[in-house]
Amino acid sequence: MYTAHPDRYATLPYRRTGRSGLQLPALSLGLWHNFGPDRPVATQRAILRRAFDLGVTHFDLANNYGPPPGAAESALGEALKDDFAPYRDELVISTKAGYLMWPGPYGEWGSRKYLLSSLDQSLKRMGLEYVDIFYSHRPDPETPLEETMGALHSAVQQGKALYVGVSNYSAEQTREAARILADLGTPLLIHQPRYSMLDRRPETEGLLDTLDELRIGSIAYSPLEQGLLTGRYLDGIPEGSRAASDSPFLNSDAVTEDLVAKLRELDGIAKSRGQSLAQMALAWVLRGGRVTSALVGASSPEQLADSVAAVGNLDFDADELARIDEIVG
Repeated sequence: MYTAHPDRYATLPYRRTGRSGLQLPALSLGLWHNFGPDRPVATQRAILRRAFDLGVTHFDLANNYGPPPGAAESALGEALKDDFAPYRDELVISTKAGYLMWPGPYGEWGSRKYLLSSLDQSLKRMGLEYVDIFYSHRPDPETPLEETMGALHSAVQQGKALYVGVSNYSAEQTREAARILADLGTPLLIHQPRYSMLDRRPETEGLLDTLDELRIGSIAYSPLEQGLLTGRYLDGIPEGSRAASDSPFLNSDAVTEDLVAKLRELDGIAKSRGQSLAQMALAWVLRGGRVTSALVGASSPEQLADSVAAVGNLDFDADELARIDEIVG
């Protein structure tokens, strides 16, 4: 029987999510990869246990995480039942709906029918009565935003979600979503954008400014840019890496000589800070406190612990930031 480490709250800092009362750990565990039938159950359980022992209290999912879709939620459901049932009130569990889950016109996007049906399915897979955060995973160009946000509001009213969020929404869409939800009486808690040293769009397109203004929290996904910022690619594409596979998220064409040269320069800065490249990349996303939490994946407990160690140095001086900007261009 799993017993959580007594000092689990001694490692990670926790940050308030926007203007809400909810605090999230600086690093959260994303179950996008590595949680499905193609991975040993023992490894999955070991990662979840190590995460919680280190103070990673937030597990982030979506209905389509796997493969196959739904597998990650089912895997977490088994772990919740076997390991974490006594600790449910110490956990923040989030899920999303927006991408394809089943055939036909009601199996994706942002209709009320899809979102609420998907949430019911997610709760069943995880064996939960509610999730802490329920997200609209992507904006729907065909469905009125009022309907999508109304469905999120209904999830809260029905007691199936405590908070709601959006992901992959533009600054303008986020502003309008927040307005609609405020009128309904359910605040927009959090936005989950893709954000890393190599992907600055939340900065350049004004999303972070909008979240600051509206006092909405943020949690960055892909802060390690699908593994490019882990140091695995400092000598090109290693065998067995994501870029060497048929992954739709990172292909070999992306790993150019120019990119590898930039990664090596960034690695030099990380070494001067006493960090790995991955640790510096996480610290960079969390710098200054604008981002509430950074989402990390893990293929092993050791990899997760290495990521958590990034919080040991979250400060950058002006010269370091300028050098990073110059390298990334």
